[in-house]
Amino acid sequence: MTEERRGDTRSRILEVAAQMIAATPGEDVSLRAVCAEVGVKMPTLYHFFGSKQGLLEAVMEHGFDLYLAEKEAHESSGDPIQDLRDGWDAHVAFGVVNPGFYSLMYGQVRPGYSPAAQSRPSEILRGITAKAEAQGRLVVSSEQAAAHVLATNIGVTLRMIALAQEDWELSNAVREGVISAITGTSVADPQRSVIHQVLDYANARPDVLGTEETALLSAWLRRLSSSHKGR
Repeated sequence: MTEERRGDTRSRILEVAAQMIAATPGEDVSLRAVCAEVGVKMPTLYHFFGSKQGLLEAVMEHGFDLYLAEKEAHESSGDPIQDLRDGWDAHVAFGVVNPGFYSLMYGQVRPGYSPAAQSRPSEILRGITAKAEAQGRLVVSSEQAAAHVLATNIGVTLRMIALAQEDWELSNAVREGVISAITGTSVADPQRSVIHQVLDYANARPDVLGTEETALLSAWLRRLSSSHKGR
């Protein structure tokens, strides 16, 4: 078998398995059914993927490719907190539209097991929270903020998938609760809360004041926030 033919066969097995998983969310995929659809024998599947788990991980990688392609299609707003909101909504939307892939990507839990593919979107999230931390927008570390966002984002998405019912009101409420928690806008400190609310509002709508004016206002507000925090 030529290298080109080998690549085509592997791609076809992966494509069929992905289609079956997408069509039957949460159900166990039959290797025999995959082989029958592709027109190959079981040893051929094992040759390319090693095991059923190997095939599932390859499909999972494919799911993350689709997810990241959608995320990369959205440009940054220029404000890390708004980017967290946008990223949250995109994450939930992907799960709702692709429950089969999502259940495989985030619903398969084993103690001590973390698929390598999961690290890719997590790195993007940590990059956003690192920017927020650098701007003085967080009351927790960037790593802790990312953990807060990811854990609750996954929980909300899996709940919608499990109930087969979209609940964007819940998603928005949980999202804003998490953002309030990591930015400190819900603490019993009205002055600090107002500063952060104005900061978030201005950066989410840079067209209101203009890009340069918004950047200047943000710098002033961050200075006020730091000064107030140090009192």
